[in-house]
Amino acid sequence: MTVRYDDLGVEWLGYATARVSADDGPVVYTDPGRYGVLDDYWARDGDVVLVTHDHHYDPAGIRSVAEADATLVIYEAVDVDRIGRDVESVESLAADYDVVRVDDEARVDVETGDGTVTVWTVAAHNEPDGPCANDDGTVPHPEGFGCGFLFSIGDRTVLWPGDGDALDGLAELDVNVLLANIGGGGIVSDRHAAADLAERMVPDLVVPIHYDTFDDLEADGEAFAGDVASRSIPVALDERSVDR
Repeated sequence: MTVRYDDLGVEWLGYATARVSADDGPVVYTDPGRYGVLDDYWARDGDVVLVTHDHHYDPAGIRSVAEADATLVIYEAVDVDRIGRDVESVESLAADYDVVRVDDEARVDVETGDGTVTVWTVAAHNEPDGPCANDDGTVPHPEGFGCGFLFSIGDRTVLWPGDGDALDGLAELDVNVLLANIGGGGIVSDRHAAADLAERMVPDLVVPIHYDTFDDLEADGEAFAGDVASRSIPVALDERSVDR
């Protein structure tokens, strides 16, 4: 199912992979691949592909969604040597695509044949005294490990916060569509924190993603949707992807 918002289409393909498209405009993918979410998916229509951190880096997934002249915006700390999976290097991808490495305070203007996509990076991490921290303050996503992305497509802005807590600074962003990270599991913000963030942010639409892919990310999407809707914020579930 594709969720419609004015001239935008939002489709959650599983895990952290969302396809956001503007009518007669660019196509943007967030964190494509892993855990079989793109098995038998070979669209190759993505003008811009965003990669937030090591856990979501999947070159095979990238190649399945990126068109020939796509721009890949990849966080600077993504490090194949640290990943521990047998994956293609970023340098190898750069032989076939335009690769832009970014920190968490970057802006990138990507010119596509269907219009400009502007990408801003935002901080994404777990706080050492937050809900995902261990007793010694260690966290799954320390500061500097990854980022989130705010991007403009058509006349709208879309936020994929990446993996981390529901940081206070996110609520200050001007966001039309929030791709809410609700997986919890001591890894990322849970559905309650994501609903609180949505209430403070007041986007035009919330679409939850990054849940139910494996046991640690189990979350109740319908309960989240009800919680958000009770705060008078529009929310939509991509139910086809929830069933994957």
